[in-house]
Amino acid sequence: MKIFNDPIYGFISIPNPLVFDLIAHPYFQRLRRISQMGLSYLVYPGAHHTRFHHALGSMHLMQKAVQVLRLKGVKITKKEENGLYCAILLHDIGHGPFSHAMEHSIVEGTSHEYISLQFMEELNAEFKGKLNTAIAIFKGEHSKRFLVQLVSSQLDMDRLDYLKRDSFYTGVAEGNINSERLISMLNVVDGNLVVEEKAIYSVEKFLIARRFMYWQVYLHKTSIVAEQLLIRILKRAKEILKEEDLKACNRPLQYFLENKIRGAHFDHKILDMFAQLDDVDILSAVKTWKYSGDFVLSELCNMLLNRKLLKVKLKSKPIDGERLKRYTEKIMGRHGLSEHETSYFVFSGEIENKAYDQEKQHINILKKNGKLIDVAKASDQLNLTALSNTVTKYYICYPKESV
Repeated sequence: MKIFNDPIYGFISIPNPLVFDLIAHPYFQRLRRISQMGLSYLVYPGAHHTRFHHALGSMHLMQKAVQVLRLKGVKITKKEENGLYCAILLHDIGHGPFSHAMEHSIVEGTSHEYISLQFMEELNAEFKGKLNTAIAIFKGEHSKRFLVQLVSSQLDMDRLDYLKRDSFYTGVAEGNINSERLISMLNVVDGNLVVEEKAIYSVEKFLIARRFMYWQVYLHKTSIVAEQLLIRILKRAKEILKEEDLKACNRPLQYFLENKIRGAHFDHKILDMFAQLDDVDILSAVKTWKYSGDFVLSELCNMLLNRKLLKVKLKSKPIDGERLKRYTEKIMGRHGLSEHETSYFVFSGEIENKAYDQEKQHINILKKNGKLIDVAKASDQLNLTALSNTVTKYYICYPKESV
């Protein structure tokens, strides 16, 4: 039996040879070099954990969930069990360098879920159809709805792991949830995943913790501006590639800079090229490009590497266009830049937070009398209903010198 020692859960066991072979595959090993939280370590120095950690942790929680549900008489076949383990293990395999920070940048307009599916189908061919059930669960096409919900829902093993893990590595105690308690109270009614009434306070804590983690960590204003700089570095590199003799540090990154790749273009060659990319390639390129003759690219790279970030302010109302124009004109005049070049340093945007998406799917509480009720209605916490509302905030970024 193979085991991993995890700082959150202790020993994580590998349930079968197929899972072990998937973990050992180069496609999965690459996740050791993909940070879980992008550039959040610029805010929380401990946040250097990887997608590899998270995938193993999610699979560990899935093993616990299968065990609990079987003890309660829920029928899960061996084939379905293996499908669950493979689906949750590979659910994030399509993430590119720095995870969400560079989503849609390297492969334009394409989500990591789509790329994950391409990896899973490629691995399925390699493993001679052993991932058929996992793919059906991942795509939401399996006839047993609760299997799909364990992998992707408002209360899935993915969320239960990343909240607890990210809370641990950032040191943000508000995000710490009782995943074991939640899993022990799971059940299935009419084919859907539900939570027994005894765990209602744990569900409340989970939803509130999720809200705290988004505002305090995932949508932290410094993380936002750092990620925007990284996106703009890649955008500028693509823009001046033909004008300058701009060389990335390796062939795969050069390929994605030179070619406009979208999801529809994915084949074995492009997937294999994408699988060779990780955080190291991007950081290496950024360190090379800081010596570029292009002021915009060089300055963006220096800002990111030395953490001399742009000033960022969050507002509850849309950013005033006049204010943006004023900052733009100052930077144009000071550095002799065009309006287009200045837009790399002065820009605005918006962020959204919705802790509980009632429209997408409910978290149903199973009462002692057998009735099901949505957690927002079952809870005596008045703010749970408010958590299902989308909160939008607006940000403006600009160089500190332009104030």
